[in-house]
Amino acid sequence: MQAKPKLVIVESPAKARSVAKFLGRGYKVTASQGHVRDLPKSQFGIDPDDNFAMKYITIRGRGDILADLRKQVKGASKVLLATDPDREGEAISWHLAQALGLDQKAPIRIEFNEITKPAVQAAVKAARTIDMDRVDAQQARRALDRVVGYKISPLLWAKVKKGLSAGRVQSVAVRMVADREQEIDAFIPEEYWEVSAGFETGGRKLKEPLRAKLSTLSGKKAAITDKKGADKAVKLIKGTGFTITSVKKKQRRKSPAPPFTTSTLQQEASRKLNFTSSRTMQVVQVLYEGIDLGPEGTQGLVTYIRTDAVRVSEQALASVREQIKADWGKEYLPKEPKAYKSGRRAQDAHEAIRPTDVSRTPDKIKPKLTREQWQLYRLIYNRFMASQMNEALFDTVTAEITGEGVGLRYYGEHKVFAGFTALYEEGSDNGEAQKSVVLPDFKEGAKVEILDVEALQRFTQPPARYTEASLIQALEEKGIGRPSTYAPTIGTIVGRGYVSRENKRLFPTELGKMVSDIMMQYFEPIMDLDFTAEMENRLDAVEEGKEPWTQVLSGFYPDFIKMVENAEATLEKIEIPDEESDIPCDECGAMMVYKMGRYGRFLACPRFPECRHTKPIITYIKAPCPTCGARLQEKTTRKGRKFYGCERYPECDFTSWELVDEKPCPRCKSHMTVKRKKSGATRLCANPNCRYHEPIEETGED
Repeated sequence: MQAKPKLVIVESPAKARSVAKFLGRGYKVTASQGHVRDLPKSQFGIDPDDNFAMKYITIRGRGDILADLRKQVKGASKVLLATDPDREGEAISWHLAQALGLDQKAPIRIEFNEITKPAVQAAVKAARTIDMDRVDAQQARRALDRVVGYKISPLLWAKVKKGLSAGRVQSVAVRMVADREQEIDAFIPEEYWEVSAGFETGGRKLKEPLRAKLSTLSGKKAAITDKKGADKAVKLIKGTGFTITSVKKKQRRKSPAPPFTTSTLQQEASRKLNFTSSRTMQVVQVLYEGIDLGPEGTQGLVTYIRTDAVRVSEQALASVREQIKADWGKEYLPKEPKAYKSGRRAQDAHEAIRPTDVSRTPDKIKPKLTREQWQLYRLIYNRFMASQMNEALFDTVTAEITGEGVGLRYYGEHKVFAGFTALYEEGSDNGEAQKSVVLPDFKEGAKVEILDVEALQRFTQPPARYTEASLIQALEEKGIGRPSTYAPTIGTIVGRGYVSRENKRLFPTELGKMVSDIMMQYFEPIMDLDFTAEMENRLDAVEEGKEPWTQVLSGFYPDFIKMVENAEATLEKIEIPDEESDIPCDECGAMMVYKMGRYGRFLACPRFPECRHTKPIITYIKAPCPTCGARLQEKTTRKGRKFYGCERYPECDFTSWELVDEKPCPRCKSHMTVKRKKSGATRLCANPNCRYHEPIEETGED
């Protein structure tokens, strides 16, 4: 008689396929496909009078999955729950144990931080009981979010408009975007002038003169605020002789950034790959769950992807040091492994995000990955490798150049050893790094010849609008939300129409400002950044077994309900007039109005429900369709990605992800597309056999 197999339950079918190959015969691996139970959508589902008892029901569509799992449990000698190693994964295991009638006091829970054969096999040997402190922390978060969402959202529906929502974290994120916009609106620019001089010294003629900035006037730090002062400084520089009075030579070290956390991965993928946070998490989830690498089979390529820690295992450190030595040589390898400290708010439950095997270089496995998977894997791989490489070294020189009543300062730096920068440098939202130059050999006491003087008018700039990257960074720094919440939070505030995304910058919409103002007026404690961060600390305390989860709710609920009752009694109905367009309805002739839907703005007849006609908002570009000559439309996929297609679709099926240019290729007459990078815009021929390209001179026009 054949022995019953051991049953391992994971969340996703992809993860099940990967794990099954590592466990082999004697094990059967199946998937729950995520949560199987949750609070009901049609009811509040929490009883405050019964110590916040939660009413869980089987999620619609999961009944058949549960029935199949129960059959498999009966035919198994042992059941192991291998959901993700975090609060959410622990809660899924607890729900599965309850729904399947498993003994929760038995060692039925296993977890692994990477989907590799050694990690999975080690996890099976280290089975434990379900961690109820983790489960309770998840229940507390779920209950808090349900209380806020299910009590405030109906209020917004009744007083403002249907379809709105409020959330404990999302509302704070909207407030941050709205507050930043207020700072920008209130900002008053202040004029200042930058004065610099081109110079030579030592009688050497250079292709380009060296440049020094004005540093002092009459022995004091120069601060020029108007043209009169700038003209005076220019005249003074031109009218006096200069001598090099001080030369300071130093060596500057630049250290690598630590390996990725969830937050820093989302930030860097936004800056370098132009990925939204949700897209980043979708792609990296596949890398974590496993990719079929052919002869190697399905392998998880990166470690667990929801983490706020930067620590790395000893085994991983040893392997990456061997790889650095093999790929780059001893001079790039530090004497000791580099250690990084996680942020003070980090839970530090998991390792940083890193490759599971550094011998799998991005180029080696590129044929097995999609373009996006390869881009993200390369980002993770290079960041991890660079984090354990030697510092970059720069020689720097600062020269003080002094005249009568005026001082200039020259600064330059030259990279003498690339170190980790040979492989990877961290991106930034703000400008470019200092350029490496060939350093001049200054001599103290040498005369300086001024070749030209330039005065540039500048104005102080307001704080920059948030990008997804900088908003995630701010949320993390303030302790608002956790690694798993950043992407869905931004997805929600954009999807609800509270925030719009334009050229990577986040703008609050009028609706977002209105809802944020209402929340600040009636629910100020919930909108307080410190309150939200402190609530995260209390959830951490629940996970650590220091506080009962119901105590978190009981300390929050009574005061919150008073706020809801006050808002219901005093907040008046707000009428939001529809913005009228100049486009008549095709059905009844009424001027259509703009509405916000799940996939963005659209046009609708104002006579709804008598007339239900709607139509998309069509934006045409200047270039004609390369196939048939008709007009090209700017369109958006359901996932929010912009593309361009012919207005005669489906008769003409031309589409392009890149903006089509008006000018045909001068070489082969094919159509050209526009590619924009930090270095500038380029026209590129779409014909793969031609690929003619030319730079675009920016005129300031769109």
